[in-house]
Amino acid sequence: MSKTAAIKKKLPIELSDVKKSDLVAQVQQLHKSLNYHSHRYYVLDDPEIPDVEYDKLFRQLESLEAQYPELISLDSPTQRVGGKVLENFQQVLHEMPMLSLSNAFSSDEIEDFSKRIGERLEHDDFELFAEPKLDGLAISLRYEKGILVQAATRGDGQTGEDVTSNVRTIKTIPLRLSGNDFPKILEVRGEIFMPKKGFEQLNQTQINNDEKTFANPRNAAAGSLRQLDSKIAASRPLDMFCYGIGIVEDENENHPIESTHSLILQQLKYWGLPICPEVKIVNNWQECIAYYDSILLKRSELPYEIDGVVYKVNSIAQQQIVGFISRAPRWAIAHKFPAEEAMTRLLNIDVQVGRTGALTPVGRLEPVFVGGVTVTNATLHNQSEIDRKGVRIGDMVIVRRAGDVIPEIVKPVLSKRPDKTQVFNMPEHCPICGSLAERINDEAKSRCTGGLYCPAQRKEAIKHFASRKAMDIDGLGDKLVEQMVDAEMIHDISDLFSLSAEQISNMERMGEKSADNLIKSIEASKSTTLPRFIYALGIREVGEATALALANHYQLLSKIQTAKAEDLQNVPDVGPIVAHNIETFFSQEHNDEVIKKLLSSSIHWPEILKKEKDELPLADRVIVLTGSLSEMTRNDAKARLIELGAKVSGSVSKKTDLVIAGDKAGSKLKKAEELDIEVMDEAGMLLLFKKYEL
Repeated sequence: MSKTAAIKKKLPIELSDVKKSDLVAQVQQLHKSLNYHSHRYYVLDDPEIPDVEYDKLFRQLESLEAQYPELISLDSPTQRVGGKVLENFQQVLHEMPMLSLSNAFSSDEIEDFSKRIGERLEHDDFELFAEPKLDGLAISLRYEKGILVQAATRGDGQTGEDVTSNVRTIKTIPLRLSGNDFPKILEVRGEIFMPKKGFEQLNQTQINNDEKTFANPRNAAAGSLRQLDSKIAASRPLDMFCYGIGIVEDENENHPIESTHSLILQQLKYWGLPICPEVKIVNNWQECIAYYDSILLKRSELPYEIDGVVYKVNSIAQQQIVGFISRAPRWAIAHKFPAEEAMTRLLNIDVQVGRTGALTPVGRLEPVFVGGVTVTNATLHNQSEIDRKGVRIGDMVIVRRAGDVIPEIVKPVLSKRPDKTQVFNMPEHCPICGSLAERINDEAKSRCTGGLYCPAQRKEAIKHFASRKAMDIDGLGDKLVEQMVDAEMIHDISDLFSLSAEQISNMERMGEKSADNLIKSIEASKSTTLPRFIYALGIREVGEATALALANHYQLLSKIQTAKAEDLQNVPDVGPIVAHNIETFFSQEHNDEVIKKLLSSSIHWPEILKKEKDELPLADRVIVLTGSLSEMTRNDAKARLIELGAKVSGSVSKKTDLVIAGDKAGSKLKKAEELDIEVMDEAGMLLLFKKYEL
């Protein structure tokens, strides 16, 4: 039984049993409110009410329509949801053909376009309307008495496909126009597209579901709009900008919609239709080129894809004078950007090592001009991406470059695959330092495990080692580290302890006093603690709390270095992945060599006197931290609680003994109160630490 049928069965109220006019007025008011707030949210990006209030209005309308199906209309906000699956698309004959545009690729062609218009008008007194050329799918929307009754694709310009049920799911397209001064029949034309962010999210969802990804936002928009199941279209992040009108039937012959193109768009915006904000009126071909250059410059920053700009004669009367050719208007032209996709050969795949040890395959290409530049390299992201795309060394491939984004290989051209190609597999060892390269826990990227030794990771390893929560070397900032590494003064973190004041004082912006202070700070850092030293090593996923737990459990560095993953999992806060990372790190010969050099530099720490578990003041107490702390970080607080013997949990349950609630504590605090669990604020926690001299 459907939801509507169930409600009707429960509430068998006939429309005739109530005052019809009151119900109709109530529904119309809900339509008006929901359309207004939807427009502010989806089109203006300036909501007036929170989502929960919108949802209340929507549910109220749903409830009324469920009780009285006679009140459901085509323009109801509830009708945006997907309907039944179609067997095929019906054909729609365009009363006014949807023409294509002529293309231009140079400034000279735009100058010629302007001259031709002037010749046909017999004067140069005309404005041009400039707008971005969206890379999407042309659409025709037919409104009758302000209600959306049909949406059709461009098709061949004469005949398109009826995609009304899918277009009705696009939230920026009004099902009913605002105001009451619209024509009896209004055909609106525009471009349906998929915003860049939505495209990225859609492709990630496709990957997660082991489904085919889309090559670009235009393909994604076209594929989404042509779904026979409108529920699929409803789940896709589609949007639209209007760029003109088609058929208009109106009793008012002097309607402002008939004067200029710019006024047409203003009027469409007034009626609630989405308009691109990047439009501009220009007065000559030189201003056209200036507009083109400005849009090209900001292209990568726009939230949607464009492939050029369009210039149109602004006056409708002048458009009629300039006229048409067979398939395009003479009064408009598309000034295309340099191609963003091109075909070339993949010569090889090299592996780069990033500053955090991530291994990234990079395609080496036969030089190809794409997106306004010559491209020779393109990212392939990771092994999974290479496997998914089926790319092989030697393939002809499609390369894409959007704005300043790093070029990427989209796919191989299988029809042009040569007889001999090479399947690529990521190396098992780091190509820079030879350390083991691992890909664990289904991570996308492989990583070099030689963190202390690998030249590619050198700068980041030193910065972390010297940071406040690690060895706390005051005066050794990020820029200074980069200068020292670039000058080959430091090859790994152990070299810090062999630096001289003379070496440092010769560096840029480093006088004798600064150099002496830094040497003193390096010397002072030699006196540390075992938890700090472990944290300073930069073992993947080993933070302050885990370092403290390791130190308290093993007491000696040598025992941690030789511990196996199975044994490491007996340490509080250490799971199988972290245990694997620790064992792998200490098993690398290069890392072991650096640690030996560090210890030979007189780094030392006090002996840890292990207390029996039952001697710790918070032994076996389950504590939950929630909210923000002002005096210390959550990680610091967690580390101190663990040192006192507590088990720090991430969720509140009946087994929880104490909840420490900082500022803006939320659901965990509420649940603790419901379960009558003891709650302590940050001040109480600090008194607790002071009591036990922490």
